[in-house]
Amino acid sequence: MTAINDCQPIAGCCVLNDVDAVAYHQRWAVIDEYSLILNRDTCPALARISVSLAFGYLVIRAEGMLRLDIPLDVIEDDDSAMRTAQLGQHTVKVIDEGDLAAAWVTNCLGVKARLVKFHPDLPVPVSWW
Repeated sequence: MTAINDCQPIAGCCVLNDVDAVAYHQRWAVIDEYSLILNRDTCPALARISVSLAFGYLVIRAEGMLRLDIPLDVIEDDDSAMRTAQLGQHTVKVIDEGDLAAAWVTNCLGVKARLVKFHPDLPVPVSWW
């Protein structure tokens, strides 16, 4: 049974049971080279990624990898960071977390990938997942 505080800050990755993390539930996702949002069906290796919150950062870890810290509430306002991604039949606006994060998820998952954050002004309906 899932606890009320269970959430996945990165969609498809391990569940985090932390009341402070609920505000960040599925705020991030991993996309492939075609901008398709990955899930555990399309990329089972997402289960390797664990997350926690510490001092204003989303802390991302996986066995054999250095940890990666992503600021929780920073939204890049540079248009070059904006992308679109495909979530099923829907096109959604996302913000690319940059080349370092892309290299981390690519190395961790073994497929070309990028870490993106859903634009906070355009919430992603949970029913899409």
